[in-house]
Amino acid sequence: MTDEIEQLKKQMAHLARLIEETKKRLPAHSVKPPVMADLLKYEDEYDTLAKKLADLKSR
Repeated sequence: MTDEIEQLKKQMAHLARLIEETKKRLPAHSVKPPVMADLLKYEDEYDTLAKKLADLKSR
């Protein structure tokens, strides 16, 4: 189980970097739909992994 937790943490760290990089690509005005779609996808995946991690830790 600790291997799974470590893998989830690595995936979350990678997603956190992607989220930050994507936020930097967002312009101050006229947000591009594809960039926003990427950001939402990364945030959703991050939230899913965070829930899995919390579940594993609570066991």
